[in-house]
Amino acid sequence: MKLLRYGETGSERPGLLDADGTIRDLSAHVADIAGTALHPTSLDMLSKLDPKSLPVVSGKPRLGACVAGTGKFICIGLNYSDHAAETGATVPPEPIIFMKASSAIVGPDDDVLIPRGSEKTDWEVELAVVIGKTAKYVSEAEALDYVAGYAVAHDVSERAFQAERQGQWTKGKSCDTFGPTGPWLVTKDEVADPQNLKMWLTVNGKTMQNGSTKTMVYGVAYLVSYLSQFMSLHPGDIISTGTPPGVGLGMKPPVFLKAGDVVELGIEGLGQQKQTFKADA
Repeated sequence: MKLLRYGETGSERPGLLDADGTIRDLSAHVADIAGTALHPTSLDMLSKLDPKSLPVVSGKPRLGACVAGTGKFICIGLNYSDHAAETGATVPPEPIIFMKASSAIVGPDDDVLIPRGSEKTDWEVELAVVIGKTAKYVSEAEALDYVAGYAVAHDVSERAFQAERQGQWTKGKSCDTFGPTGPWLVTKDEVADPQNLKMWLTVNGKTMQNGSTKTMVYGVAYLVSYLSQFMSLHPGDIISTGTPPGVGLGMKPPVFLKAGDVVELGIEGLGQQKQTFKADA
């Protein structure tokens, strides 16, 4: 299934994308794409619905982030061998973990605001893993049992805030609108191998990233298991698993985003996003 949330910001309703690309309303069956709705039992119930029996959503509504109620947005740094190489970094012996504030989450096609004082706003297409049931001390072998599905995430980053000022990476990752997520949550049964997905990103029509989850150092199952040793993962939590090469920081000379730039990105089978970058007021 491809689950989604549609409507104005703060008033999104749950929906489903049918095989014809039509949005169908799920409000009679779940309150939102969040919490218990992400549990395997609930997803199984939704999968048995006849999409043609669901109300059609007319027009082209705004799409919100595909998951609501995210408590933790956990990101993994330098998790692609070829991306680590382009930044001059070595592959870490354990996953690098940092947090993106949940207040950064927006819809897949919402505008992204370049924060005040920013001179180095950068792009990163990433595979997002959405947790479906509480995971604590789980093994790698059972880790995928705790995954509801996958989505496209844009880990927008302000490199000066991230690396040139004191403290941790979080402040360079958590600016408002720096977490476009969606367009939909693709349930794991539709993703045969999360470690074999093509991913791409363009800036103003020029291809910048053209990679694959094949070059991920630490795979999805490993990351879910690893993180669960340090913290409980709850339904709706997002793990953003790192980016392939082609980020602005890695260019020679580096290239960063400015107001008016348009970024498009996508992952095979998971949909695509499009954002216009604007200066924050």
